[in-house]
Amino acid sequence: MGWLRFFRRRYWDDERARELEAYVEIETDDNIARGMTPQDARRAAVRKLGNPTLIREDIYTMNSLRFVETLWQDFRYGARLLRRNPTFAVIAVLTLALGTGANTAIFELVDAVSLRTLPVQHPEQLANVRIVKTREGRTGSFQGNWPNLSNPLWERIRAEQRVFSGMLAWGATRWNLASGGEARRAEGLYVSGDFFSTLGVRALLGRVLTTADDVKGCAAPGVVVSHAFWQREYAGDPSAVGRSILLDGHRLDIVGVTPPEFYGVEVGQSFDVALPICSRPMFGGRRSGLEESDVWFLAAFGRLKPGVTIEQANAQMDAISSRLFAATVSPHYDARLAKDYEQFKLGALPAASGLSDVRSSYSDPLRILFGVTAIVLLIACANLANLMLARATAREREIAVRLAIGASRSRIIRQMLSESLLIAALGASAGLVVASWFSTFLVSFLSTDTNPLFVDLAFDWRVFAFTAGMAASSCLIFGLTPAVRATRTAPMSAMKSGSRTISDSRERFGVRRVLVVMQVALSLVLVVAALLFVGSLRNLTHLDPGFRQEGVLVADVDYRKAGVAPDALAALNRTVLERFRAIPGVDAAAQVFSTPVSGNFWNQNVLVGGVEQPGSVNFNGVGPGYFKALSTPLVAGRDFDERDTPAAPKVAIVSEAFVRKYLHGANPVGQSFQIAAPAGEPRPSYTIVGIARDTKYGNLREEFSPLAYVDVDQSEDGDLDAQFAVHATTGLTAVAAEATRTLVQLNPAISVQYQTVQSQIGRSLTRERLMATLSAFFGALAVLIATIGLYGVMSYTTARRRVEIGIRMALGANRGSVISMIVREAGMLLVAGVIVGTALAMLAGRTAAALLYDVKPWDPATLAAAVGMLAAVTLLASWLPAWRATRLAPTAALREE
Repeated sequence: MGWLRFFRRRYWDDERARELEAYVEIETDDNIARGMTPQDARRAAVRKLGNPTLIREDIYTMNSLRFVETLWQDFRYGARLLRRNPTFAVIAVLTLALGTGANTAIFELVDAVSLRTLPVQHPEQLANVRIVKTREGRTGSFQGNWPNLSNPLWERIRAEQRVFSGMLAWGATRWNLASGGEARRAEGLYVSGDFFSTLGVRALLGRVLTTADDVKGCAAPGVVVSHAFWQREYAGDPSAVGRSILLDGHRLDIVGVTPPEFYGVEVGQSFDVALPICSRPMFGGRRSGLEESDVWFLAAFGRLKPGVTIEQANAQMDAISSRLFAATVSPHYDARLAKDYEQFKLGALPAASGLSDVRSSYSDPLRILFGVTAIVLLIACANLANLMLARATAREREIAVRLAIGASRSRIIRQMLSESLLIAALGASAGLVVASWFSTFLVSFLSTDTNPLFVDLAFDWRVFAFTAGMAASSCLIFGLTPAVRATRTAPMSAMKSGSRTISDSRERFGVRRVLVVMQVALSLVLVVAALLFVGSLRNLTHLDPGFRQEGVLVADVDYRKAGVAPDALAALNRTVLERFRAIPGVDAAAQVFSTPVSGNFWNQNVLVGGVEQPGSVNFNGVGPGYFKALSTPLVAGRDFDERDTPAAPKVAIVSEAFVRKYLHGANPVGQSFQIAAPAGEPRPSYTIVGIARDTKYGNLREEFSPLAYVDVDQSEDGDLDAQFAVHATTGLTAVAAEATRTLVQLNPAISVQYQTVQSQIGRSLTRERLMATLSAFFGALAVLIATIGLYGVMSYTTARRRVEIGIRMALGANRGSVISMIVREAGMLLVAGVIVGTALAMLAGRTAAALLYDVKPWDPATLAAAVGMLAAVTLLASWLPAWRATRLAPTAALREE
């Protein structure tokens, strides 16, 4: 009831006023009835009642909540102070907005990727079923984002498990929506029939896929599309359900649309189209791998039965592992691989937050960036604390008067903290705007055309709580110390005319100097981190990977809708290659299985001299002209040519690392090696005809490893997808347009998609570019804030020493010596900050060591460059106030005393 009366005080006051007036009127009427005149009657009535204003004040006070009342007064007073000091208010709010906004943005991304649960029913019941123990590692073909299981293994798990009320499996893929020309991709999922029912996802329109749709041999399965795809491609038209969609040349009917909140089970990826797993042979033919135990393309979840724990599910998966793997050994494995496979173990892991490649790839960078933004916020708080200390010093007389007339220290501290809390609230509110922009920037930075990143950045209670917590913490950090110190001075001392000596005490300036030292130290940590990450990125972009990066166009050509017979594919590839080479500006072109650093892998175990060699060899299929197109020199032997036909003996070109590891540096030209195969099956043998220079294969960080190139023209299997590497001396955009016209002329149903080797390398360095860009930005921001803080301290101390400076100059000191004195004082702060910052930087460097390349966390040159940068800004920040102080005439300074 007290809270209700507090918020309705005006109503109660008006009612009491009317009640008191009514009492006076009634008493007046009674007095008139007794024979008094109206004037005497009213005067007597008022005298009997007493002072109505005092009565109303007592009632108003009774209906008040003292703490809330004074807090509201403090906030209004703080708002007036900020209005009177707009420069300070803007600097404080903007500084805090940058600090809180950066932290909130990183937390928002962490929240979306790691903390939120999937938008499905009871996500806490989900478990990821996968292989958790292997002896040497899996072999075979790996496809999709999470190739954890093969289809035969998935079907066995689903049939024999007893701990899940339902299970689901899915595999990621992409389909082409275009009927010809340049491809238009849709993100796809192959899903089991119980995918949607196990997750508890119902259709927004139509229906979802069921177990009746996922039947082996399904000829024309239904298609379920996502809400985002439905809006993008069909403008939200309800009649889209029942219409057909073209996927890789196959026309299929749309049967349903999923709800807008469901994006799939992979955090960081969203799907456009979902088809049942049984439809995979429709698109992949005999290479679909639906019956192959060494084709890995599925991931699986299970929903725990009521009362079953994740530990029990894990134990059951472990118990049935031997039986499942023994029943699904691939016939392609030799005896050793089969034995290893049978010793694999399954496990069940919590999966409420789904699976996420972003989570696994960027956990370390996000953790480091979290630390970086936290340091920026600490620097901002230290700077604000310095500003608040200066304001508290300027208000000492005001505070002394308040204390002298009876105000308590706690009341004044609370009033000063309310101003800090107001700044923190405004800064956090502005920080939310900064966070919204910054988090969107982060997602767009990590996203690429070929690998779009989807992250749900919707604001939730965790982000709100985090931002509110930062605002409250910031308020305490930069507001409490100045408030406490401002109320420590005795009122009589503060009001004396010589109070400057009190304000300028060693203790008071010691706090401000400690804050500056802390800012310099933390800034040094961020500057060193920025230089390390920028240097690491520079080293990666300037290293020699063994192949040409600029001017190479990669064309992925899709013949599946063109109706090309398998025996005509080789001739068609030769025709396409000839047409590409004839395009103006093209000086080399070749067919290739995989360009370097593209994310595609193919490795095999090999035998040399009949003995299986340790480790695996990376393979690539290339055609004549590949080494010219990629500018990878042959150091011995010859390139592939017209002699290497399918009927001719198989030949290979090996890398220098292959020669060093397996042939011990001997001349390999003319020697041969074999690819390992199960006992009783033929082992393909290749004669080495050349040695190519070492090149990177999977990523730029790796060491040069053994690599073998085989001739794609000798391949016995025709592929409806072909890839070509084209080097041009002119613009690649014009070359791509001409290549598309060439393919359309050959067959309008041929589809093509383009990328460049340079863009592939750029995608592989996304993490490094992210760290270099953001660390450089935050390092510069930290230096700017620290410079402002140092400039403020030096300006303030210089201003308070004007009389001292005037006396020195009157006694004969020149301007240079005065400037040197002040700059020397700033230099001492710099030295202290550098000592502390160096120790912190070396500790922090250990955390970031795994993200660096060819640079040490304690690199002396990097540390020296960072110290030099901070020394330069320190010199500038201290020289300006010193120079300004020496421009004042000594007589003018002495008159101030």
